[in-house]
Amino acid sequence: MKTIITNKFILVALFPLLLQSCFVAKNYERPEVETENLYRTDNLPQDSVSFASVSYKDLFTDSHLKTYIQRGLENNLDIRIALQSIAAAEAYVKQGKAGYLPTLNGAASATRTAKNSENGQFGALFTQPYNQFEMSGTVSWEADIWGKIRSSKRASDASYLQTVAAHKAVKTSLVAQIATTYYQILALDKQISVTEETIENRSKSLETISALKEAGQANQVGVDQTAAQLYSAQSQLLDLKNTLYQTENTLSLLLSEQPQSYARGSLDEQSLTNELQLGVPALLLRNRPDIMQAEYDLVNSFELTNVARSNFYPSITLSAQGGLQSLEIDNWIDSSSIFANLVGGLTQPIFNGRKIRTAYEVAQAEQEQSLLSFKKALLTAGTEVSEALYDYDISVEKEAYVTKQVVALKRAETNSEELLNSGYLTYLDLLTARENSLNAELNLVNNKFDQLSAKVELYRSLGGGWH
Repeated sequence: MKTIITNKFILVALFPLLLQSCFVAKNYERPEVETENLYRTDNLPQDSVSFASVSYKDLFTDSHLKTYIQRGLENNLDIRIALQSIAAAEAYVKQGKAGYLPTLNGAASATRTAKNSENGQFGALFTQPYNQFEMSGTVSWEADIWGKIRSSKRASDASYLQTVAAHKAVKTSLVAQIATTYYQILALDKQISVTEETIENRSKSLETISALKEAGQANQVGVDQTAAQLYSAQSQLLDLKNTLYQTENTLSLLLSEQPQSYARGSLDEQSLTNELQLGVPALLLRNRPDIMQAEYDLVNSFELTNVARSNFYPSITLSAQGGLQSLEIDNWIDSSSIFANLVGGLTQPIFNGRKIRTAYEVAQAEQEQSLLSFKKALLTAGTEVSEALYDYDISVEKEAYVTKQVVALKRAETNSEELLNSGYLTYLDLLTARENSLNAELNLVNNKFDQLSAKVELYRSLGGGWH
């Protein structure tokens, strides 16, 4: 008899394991995505190396900039918020790992009961009440026949990796923002220097034209036009200083520091040492943190769909209870008070107001949403790389033309002064030449900034900055 009971218990215990191979949940496979023409370029890269894998410490040459990036990565509030999200997700991962383990609950109780007996016409008469003392423990384990627990664990793992990828995405964005803001400060420094030099020259011109007027060789119109041009440059200088002030505050915010001015180099010293190695577009799948984040969200949705599907099938649980039970507290902890039982249960949902079907359909819809978001993230990344690459190429090509323009306009300014002195030009022609020369110099500075910021954006869009 004991042998039969033992065999039945072993069969119940092994039955879920025998079924698991037949009803295991589906495994995730990355969906097919098209990456070949993501960059919209005729020079499609064939190499498997991208300069996005280069550390920012090796990419940037300015020591001040590298220091600020390091401080930003340590102190930025968005980075710290992302770290707390990782800590929360890690707690769920630990919970998912414990899903295979049985649950154990302990209980202790003391009950006082009044027993009654029937006594004819007088109804229920209560006899002497009695006490009952119990201390027990219950162990319960659910067999993972359909892969429900395994899928739940994989979903929590994917959720954790999603937060890690989100943290990397914040780092990538932060590195690019700090570098771009720093370069903007250097560009404003350069434009302020050019404008201050222009103001100095125009002040001298105003003194000269005023002296010529006193000598009867110039008129008041020339004096007023020269003064107006000087005031325009002075006003432009104030605008530049205001923009510089605000940009320094932006850098302070990125570094999570109080607003302040920062030590820095010069725009002319800046260069990004590494060549533009784009790598094949498929590298975005493992370099771009936001794409990794989107795919982990897809994995999470996929596994939760597995969990929702498994709820249609019966669950098998094994539970055991044991403890001490006695009517007298003196005999509570005694061998005669020991009790134990073992229960195997099978639960099959039959009708529950369509909750399981609804949960499954919602899980399917959310999985499809995650898939579409993943594809959109890849297309967005390709567009950003394409635009950053084109911006960089245009700024490099444009630099030669703007440089020639500056040289030509400076020469025109010099020649205009000589022709004015010879009486072949009006003073208005000279003023126009000077204004055009200043604007061209400022545009040259802007183009240098555009070139640096485009390369930084290309670095970010390829997934650089978090390594």
